[in-house]
Amino acid sequence: MLDDFFTRAILAGVGVALVAGPLGCFIVWRRMAYFGDTLSHAALLGVALSLLLEVNTTLAVFVVSAVLSLLLLLLRRRETLSSDALLGLLSHSALAVGLVCLAFMTWVRMDLLGLLFGDILAVSRGDIAVVYLGGAAVLAVLCLIWRPLFAATVNSDLAAAEGLRPERANLLFMLLMAAVIAIAMKIVGVLLITALLIIPAATARRFAQNPEQMAVFAALIGALAVISGLFGSLEWDTPSGPSIVVAALILFLASLVPLRLGKGRSEHGNAGGNP
Repeated sequence: MLDDFFTRAILAGVGVALVAGPLGCFIVWRRMAYFGDTLSHAALLGVALSLLLEVNTTLAVFVVSAVLSLLLLLLRRRETLSSDALLGLLSHSALAVGLVCLAFMTWVRMDLLGLLFGDILAVSRGDIAVVYLGGAAVLAVLCLIWRPLFAATVNSDLAAAEGLRPERANLLFMLLMAAVIAIAMKIVGVLLITALLIIPAATARRFAQNPEQMAVFAALIGALAVISGLFGSLEWDTPSGPSIVVAALILFLASLVPLRLGKGRSEHGNAGGNP
């Protein structure tokens, strides 16, 4: 029988994956992987501020990530820098400021590796409650804004012409991303959150026939990656967070095989039919 800590780790990881999968689909569709990195790096600054101000870490990470999202929206409107340049500036600045703040707080002993790569085996029942309650709220809001958000993803001008208010949908999406990163930080860490958002969605894209199906597949693939990674970590004594990401990567690579085999057979058949 599995130990309690391992069971809690599976429950927490699966909860994060079920929420990260659908959001990750929009990141893949919008080619916003760097945006996920920016918010995850801001999480470290949130941790530093939570220690300095003695407030809840999850709340501080959410507030910092949300402020960074709003700042990005404001800077984009000025059009002085390209989006990727803005994301790079905000990402590395937030990470550097967070590390400097932690360095100045000499009275605090902080496990940086735990922050960067997570410590899913240390989650408590309270953490699981936060994951599932917060995740349910995130998914509920995502369902409400699905149509305008997807329309804005396809064509923002057309969505505005239809009265779907894409700007509001984009803002809510960024806030949902901030919430997921705040929830997931303790599970997979600052550096691996983006991988859990992107890799399952990229894998699901190869099988799904429509956007809704891709969102469901991404959630299930993420959950499978969490379970496989944790059991692999238990078997080979590897770090749990990176093991989950490696499992997700293996699933993605496995998803390429049928397509490549099918392509090879098709090319072979065409070659055999040609004179």
